[in-house]
Amino acid sequence: MENTVLLETRGLTKYFGGLAAVNNLDLRINQGEILGLIGPNGAGKTTVFNVISGIFPPTSGQVIFRGKDVSYLKPHEIVKKGISRTFQLTTIFKDFTVLENVLVGCHLDTKIGFWGALFNIRATRREESKALERSLEILEFMGLEPLRDELAKNLPYGHQRALGISIALATEPELLMLDEPMTGMNPEEKRREMGLINKIGDRGITILLVEHDMKAVMTLCERIIVLNYGKKISEGSPDEITRNKDVIEAYLGAEEHVAA
Repeated sequence: MENTVLLETRGLTKYFGGLAAVNNLDLRINQGEILGLIGPNGAGKTTVFNVISGIFPPTSGQVIFRGKDVSYLKPHEIVKKGISRTFQLTTIFKDFTVLENVLVGCHLDTKIGFWGALFNIRATRREESKALERSLEILEFMGLEPLRDELAKNLPYGHQRALGISIALATEPELLMLDEPMTGMNPEEKRREMGLINKIGDRGITILLVEHDMKAVMTLCERIIVLNYGKKISEGSPDEITRNKDVIEAYLGAEEHVAA
């Protein structure tokens, strides 16, 4: 059976000054898969995330989601379409509780909005009840429910990263983009995070993963795209990628075995 394309980029290009951070990128994400996006430092991976999520408009080319052009939508409009992301640096409200953080994520996908979430406007009570129920379910799923009343700033680093993913899940995405979700984690935290990513995929959520840890990428991803200097240099299964001469050459001389 032919795969259903959820998101694709067509000739996607993004210049900063005279530098092409992403150069004529054709990328396809099939519904239900975990796709890895890797490459050396400066390859353009985070720029791809930023353009897809509406933070930067493309210089040229298109982002197509479910057959519709979403290239120039704002970030909040992209979220409402069903695309959510995390960031390299954990973006949480550190003085909010774990539960409050996820509630804010829920309100990014509703008509309540951020200020309604904070001030409990009377007209939002019904939506608040639904958001609370959804938030508690996400925390249970992510293994954070026992920490629901803990301030986010008091969480161990691995749990803070899991909370960042929880906030993204609260928007009910069809496509979840994870930007280095295992950075800074110890081996045990990485194993736990990989298990959570697999569980998210098992829920039918499509995942685009940028990650520094090649063992994690090779284990989690069914297909991998490799960027170098903003261009796609290889695409294939984990086995095909590890044998590809262009990929090996791209990483030679890098300061780290695999850059993110």
